[in-house]
Amino acid sequence: MAEGRTKMPVVNIASNRLAKLIPNVSREKVLEMLPFAGLDIEGVDERGIRVEYNPNRPDFSTDLGIVRAIRGLLELERGTPKLKLAKSGRLILVTRHVKKVRPVIVALVASGGRLEDETIRQLIAMQEDLHNGIGRRRRKASIGLHDLDTISFPLTYTAVKDDYSFTPLGESYHLTISQILQETETGRQYGNLVRGFDAYPLLIDKNDTVLSMPPVINGDSTRVDSKTRNILVEVTGTDRKASDDVLAIIAMTLADAGFRIGTVTIVAGKRLETPQMEPTRIITDARYLSKVMGIDLGSKQIIQCLRKSRLDAVVRGNRIVCMVPRYRTDISHPVDLAEEVALGYGIYNLKPTFPSTSTAGKKSSLTSHLSAVRETLVGHGMIESLGFSLTSRQVQYEAFDRSPDSALQVEGPKSAEHQILRDSLIPSLLFALSRNVHEEYPQRLFEIGKAFHRDGDIRESWNIAAAVAHVDASYTEIVSISQSLLRSCFGKEMRAKASQNPFFIPGRSAEIVVDGISAGVVGEIAPAALANMKLRVPAAAFEIDLGRILDDKGQIA
Repeated sequence: MAEGRTKMPVVNIASNRLAKLIPNVSREKVLEMLPFAGLDIEGVDERGIRVEYNPNRPDFSTDLGIVRAIRGLLELERGTPKLKLAKSGRLILVTRHVKKVRPVIVALVASGGRLEDETIRQLIAMQEDLHNGIGRRRRKASIGLHDLDTISFPLTYTAVKDDYSFTPLGESYHLTISQILQETETGRQYGNLVRGFDAYPLLIDKNDTVLSMPPVINGDSTRVDSKTRNILVEVTGTDRKASDDVLAIIAMTLADAGFRIGTVTIVAGKRLETPQMEPTRIITDARYLSKVMGIDLGSKQIIQCLRKSRLDAVVRGNRIVCMVPRYRTDISHPVDLAEEVALGYGIYNLKPTFPSTSTAGKKSSLTSHLSAVRETLVGHGMIESLGFSLTSRQVQYEAFDRSPDSALQVEGPKSAEHQILRDSLIPSLLFALSRNVHEEYPQRLFEIGKAFHRDGDIRESWNIAAAVAHVDASYTEIVSISQSLLRSCFGKEMRAKASQNPFFIPGRSAEIVVDGISAGVVGEIAPAALANMKLRVPAAAFEIDLGRILDDKGQIA
C-alpha cells in the first residue's frame, strides 16, 4: 500500500507583516523568490502566504527567519546577521539532583522588545516545530518562554518528588506533580519522558515561584502575553548540542523581532555563558564547490554568492573559509556550502546543458531479475510486502527460539523495534501477517530485500522470501511456488534436501539446493512460532539467497 506524502511544517506570513519586514518590495517579487530559497508555497490569499519548509531548516520556523533569507537573496542585506550579546549577570544554579533526570539547561534573556499578537503566534509555532524537530518531541530538548519581569534571580534547576505542587500553565489552582502527569493533557502526553525516575525536574526562582516542570509544562506565574516586554528563554534537555542549537535559533529570531539578547550564566560545577553563538568554520576551495555545482565560479564570485545566502567567507591562499552562524544547524560540510552558493548564484541562472558524451542507460541485470521475480510472484496471487532492515530481537529471534549470538546489533538503539539487522526475511513476512489477522484468508505475501550475515566478515545479500497463510497452507504448496520461481526467472531446477530449521516443523522443512549449492530454505512454520506471532492459521514460507544464484554483476551463475 502506498504511503501518503509526509506533511511538512507550515509558516503563515501575514501580508501586513511582510510589508513591514520587507518594505518597498512587492509581494509578487517575494513570491517569486520563495521557491529559490528552498520553500514551497502552499497557498496565497489576501491575508498572506502559507509556506512549507523542510525541517532541515529549523531557522525557517517563523516568518522572521524566512524574511532573513529572502532579504539576502534580494541583496537588501548581505553576510551573517549581526547579533550582539550582552552579559545580563543573571544566574541559574544547577543541583546534582537533576543530573540523572534531565541534566542540560541553557538560557537567554531578551529585553526591550514588543510582542505583537502575531509575533506571539509565530513564537509558539516555532516552539512546537523545534520541539518536534531538533527536540525529538521534547526528548532531547524542550523550551520554556517566561515573562522576565515576574522572576527573581538567581534561579535553581533541581529535581523534586511527585508530591510537590504548583499552579501549572492554564490552571488557577495548585496541582501536585503526580496530578499534573495524570490529569492534564500535556502531562499525559509528555509525562513518559520523566517517568521511571524518583524525582522530577523543576526550575524555580529565588522566591520559590515555579517557572517550569521540563519537559512537561510551564508554571502559570510567568506566562507570556502581549504586555510582556522582557523574556526569559530556557531550554532543558538530555542532549547538549540539541539544546544549544534550539537556543541559538531562538536568539536570532528574537533579535530579528527587535529584542536585545543577553546571556545567562549556568552554574553547574563550572560556569557557562549561554547562548553559545560562536560561528563554525568550514574550509573548502573554489574548485570543489564548482565541481559539485557543475558551473565554473571563481573565489570572489563564490564569496558574493555565500554572502547573499547570509554567510560570511574570506579567501586565504587557495582556500575559502566560511563562517557559518550558529543558528544554521543544517550546514556541517563543504557540500552544504555548495547548495548555499547555488542559492546565492540563483537557481534561475543555471542553464541546462547536454552531457559531453552520448550515453544510453539501461536496467542492471539484477534489476531485471528482480522485476521478473515480482511479476512471477504476483502471478501466483501474492502481494509484495516492504519490511525494514532494522528489526527487533523478539521478531527476528525470540519468536522462533533462535540464538541471537551472531546478530548484527545496533549500538545504543533508540527503540526496541530497531535493535538489529535482520539475517532473514521470513520473520518480517510473518510479522506482517500477524498484523493482518483481521483480513480475509488466504493471505499470500512476498518480499525482496537485503539480509545481513556475519560470515567471518559482514556480508549482505539480496533475498527473496514468500509466505502463505490459510487453513490448507502446506509444504507442497510453498515448494511448488519456489520451484516455479526458480525455473521461470533463472532457468534453474531445485532439489529439496531434508533439513531441520527453527522456522519450520521438523520433517516438513528442507534446504533449497540449486546446482549443488544450498541457496535457501522452505517449509511449514512451526506451531510455536505461529503462537508467538499470534497467527491463527497454518503458514508456510521459503527464502532464497540470490547471492547463491547470481554473480557479482547480477548475471546468472
